[in-house]
Amino acid sequence: MAESNVEPRPIKRLNETLINRIAAGEIIHRPASALKELIENCLDAGSTSIKITVKDGGLKLLQIQDNGHGIRKADLPILAERFTTSKLSSFSDLSRIATYGFRGEALASMSHVAKLSVTTKTKKDGHAWKATYSDGMLVPAKPGQTADPKPSAGNDGTIITIEDLFYNTPTRLSALRSSSEEYARILDVVTKYAIHNSKVSFQCKKAGSASPEVTTPPNATIPQAIKLLYGHTIANDLLHVAVGPSATTSEVEPDDSMDVDEDEDDDGPSAEDNVKSGPWKAEVHFTNANYQAKKTNFLLFINHRLVESSRMKRAVEAVYVSILPKGASPFVYLSLHVHPKNLDVNVHPTKREVHFLDEDTITERICSAMQATLAKQATSRTFETQTLLTKHLNPISTPRILTSAKGKERATDADGDEEMNEDVQETQVTQASTSRQKVYPHYKVRTNLTDRTLDSMFPVANPSQLGVGGGGAQMQKTRSQPQTQAQTQSQSSSEVTGGSEGKRTREIKESECYLTSVKSLRKEVGKAKHRQLTEIFEKHTFVGIVDLEKCLSIIQHSTNLYVVNHASVAEELFYQLGLRQFGDMSRLKLEPPPQLRELLEIAVDAEDTSSTKLSKDQIVESYSHETVSIQKIHDLLVTRREMLTEYFSFDISEDGRVLSLPLLLRDYIPNLDNLPSFLMRLGPQVNWTSETECFGTFLRELAYFYAPLTFPSDTSDSSVGDNDKDKEKGADEDKANAAEKWQIQHVLFPAMRRYLVPPKSLVDKDVVQVASLPDLYKVFERC
Repeated sequence: MAESNVEPRPIKRLNETLINRIAAGEIIHRPASALKELIENCLDAGSTSIKITVKDGGLKLLQIQDNGHGIRKADLPILAERFTTSKLSSFSDLSRIATYGFRGEALASMSHVAKLSVTTKTKKDGHAWKATYSDGMLVPAKPGQTADPKPSAGNDGTIITIEDLFYNTPTRLSALRSSSEEYARILDVVTKYAIHNSKVSFQCKKAGSASPEVTTPPNATIPQAIKLLYGHTIANDLLHVAVGPSATTSEVEPDDSMDVDEDEDDDGPSAEDNVKSGPWKAEVHFTNANYQAKKTNFLLFINHRLVESSRMKRAVEAVYVSILPKGASPFVYLSLHVHPKNLDVNVHPTKREVHFLDEDTITERICSAMQATLAKQATSRTFETQTLLTKHLNPISTPRILTSAKGKERATDADGDEEMNEDVQETQVTQASTSRQKVYPHYKVRTNLTDRTLDSMFPVANPSQLGVGGGGAQMQKTRSQPQTQAQTQSQSSSEVTGGSEGKRTREIKESECYLTSVKSLRKEVGKAKHRQLTEIFEKHTFVGIVDLEKCLSIIQHSTNLYVVNHASVAEELFYQLGLRQFGDMSRLKLEPPPQLRELLEIAVDAEDTSSTKLSKDQIVESYSHETVSIQKIHDLLVTRREMLTEYFSFDISEDGRVLSLPLLLRDYIPNLDNLPSFLMRLGPQVNWTSETECFGTFLRELAYFYAPLTFPSDTSDSSVGDNDKDKEKGADEDKANAAEKWQIQHVLFPAMRRYLVPPKSLVDKDVVQVASLPDLYKVFERC
């Protein structure tokens, strides 16, 4: 083999800019790591309020504002230089460091991979100062200006703005995930620091967004912060324990006083404890056996610093191995305080890992305290049963469940006879009824939807996306409007449009009415009440919509499933709501108000008159076997407009414009495509000669107009050039169907639960039982 003549390359010192950019890449991995450093700086400054604004996952903009003590103007020139800090003066200070930052590298690293600007004001300054940095040096904010800090308006505290993160490191930028994932990581960091620093107010939102995704009040407790940020499901199952070298205190309810359980040695900590681990204390908030998640949520803070420790995480998970079923994981928040001399925080460039003395001893004592508390508070999940309405069964009692510390269960009947598992240590007995009747296996099901919903069992990355925001009136509906293109908005004489959530869900009270005709109609509703059907609707659980065009939905009551014609049931509901609010209805305003005659002509055009000998200005429908013309209906409604306004909030102007319609249910807008047909039917279908029949037939027509009837879409053939239009039309129909389904589930059925008095007529064809768990159990039992 021939010798190589290649000379070795000379060793050269790297350019200072390249050195700083490489070092910055070790500290700032992604927007979330930059935000972590900035939050820690705000907390070191004694801030009580921290506001964060993010754009494109922090890549375009990451801004943090605090109300801390600010930065002196004299320190601004070296603020972004590497290894400049006010928290460390000598190497020996590391043994007693009590702040988050100590190396002076965070802002310097950010200035090398992003455009950095700082606006700050101390209490002594008369105004704020703004400075811009690049590669650790002051630079002019605009071409032609000097690099010195400029006077600016601002409050006490500091605003740090990072723009175009990693703009000069394209490889790092391309390695990052989508902006939504980066924003989820930012929310995770803010959420964890907001829990640990519950006395500080946090707020995080996207740029341009009116409402923040994360917001916490000041001076809250840790359990309150956990409940606000992670939900009441975790908060309801939360336990608490405080651990030290020799004493453990625990509590079940966050608001209760802690009960102190001393160790067997009452003389205080032993000399061996103090020598090994020194003074330390830990506070743990963790879930009990009732809470289960697919992934462990472990929040670890050591000396107020958010860190990671795979060894401690595995030890905590081992505590729950004998308590939770396989595949289930807990929520654990652990705050550990050790003496600074026993802690090494300068292990990782991002300060994500730390080392401390006697880690195994401290971890073992914390896990032992958690395991002891879990054993004392070991509970079973209880199931409630209800009376089977259609089977006329007597009330039955729930079984009593005994649970051991290992999570094994045994059931006892109402007489106390044990059925399984003898190794029970810690037990808690729950009983919902005093009945002595034995409970059969096919009745041991969860029938109370307030216990826990299916949605709560699925993790959500962003807590703000747990539900549909706003009411049904705020959803954009894509239904085609009449030719007037009427814009609708709800308006009431006694309420303000777009009120708070409490106003949207307030009760609909029965109006005071002294008319004998109205009283008789209300009595008829009460007389026609079907008791069993009433119980089904009052205690039902909505399952889903089977067929939107056929108006079929499924509900569950007790252990039975029912198919419901929601259009027919809704028609009865709106009739009763109109009768309930007679003379005091809200208004659905039409803007601009359409002409009554034009709407009647639209209704006539929609009628099929090809098989009749009538002209367009006449319609066939009649109340007393007589033909009614458009002009006659128009004049009839205009002459009775005062009565319609007073009793039904149905406003028609003198020149024949429809100003407003009755609003029967808040957050529910009827399909205005049916408005012309509704107005046309008011002529022949309403008996205007009798007071009782007039009110009754008018409310029936109004209820029919409000019913969620869905008509099949036009499927006629179209030309090839209209493919784009067909796609747009199909997308609009999908949006309309989605809005319709949401309105049926979240507005109609809850209103049925509260206000519907179902008559016996609905039992015949509109509510049909399709499945029964006891019957199915018998079938499978034979197999």
